Amino acid sequence: MSNPVMLASGINKSYLDGDREITVLNQLDFSLQAGEQVAIIGSSGSGKSTLLNILGGLDRPSSGTVMVQQQDLFACSEKQRAALRNQALGFVYQFHHLLPEFTALENVAMPLLLRQRPIPEVRQKAADLLAAVGLASRMTHKPAQLSGGERQRVAIARALVGEPGCVLMDEPTGNLDRSTAAEVQLVIDRLNEEQGIAFVLVTHDPELAARTSRILELKDGQLVAHS
Repeated sequence: MSNPVMLASGINKSYLDGDREITVLNQLDFSLQAGEQVAIIGSSGSGKSTLLNILGGLDRPSSGTVMVQQQDLFACSEKQRAALRNQALGFVYQFHHLLPEFTALENVAMPLLLRQRPIPEVRQKAADLLAAVGLASRMTHKPAQLSGGERQRVAIARALVGEPGCVLMDEPTGNLDRSTAAEVQLVIDRLNEEQGIAFVLVTHDPELAARTSRILELKDGQLVAHS
């Protein structure tokens, strides 16, 4: 098997609640291969979002390692970690977090502008991705002028613009009605198949989970195969 795009080993995460220690993640291991689509399910409060934030380098584990592009996310400086996140990972959340004052095109372009890439190249790349998610005619619209499904598709395009090996999604359809969620699911499936991008989806949506290649359940601080 090739080198995984992500490898987490011995992840522990605990919080202090007064004088009581609460363990959320307990010696958790996880690996993700290129092109895989993995769903992570579990009860509310089981630590799914905490895990996703650790995998994305947004939250530090109490102990353990997360390797991305064969680099340890937590053995580098904050600046290096931010650069690695920008280059190797994409993020999509339940709430799109688009910048309201910018157009769809400008929102998608933002990660590459932060890399100081040439503006004509950035605009073309952002336009191509918006076309790929079916929004060629909505590029100049601001988030308030877009439907919920359109905003989420803009967020997906933004997550992909840096050509990440892995996209982390936290309840990507959780704020959408059923037909709009199905439309977003189709976009995820097509991008996974056509571009070989690996997706990790935290979801309560059984239909979305069922479309992935592997379902893992977060239970008692560890990931177990879901039967």
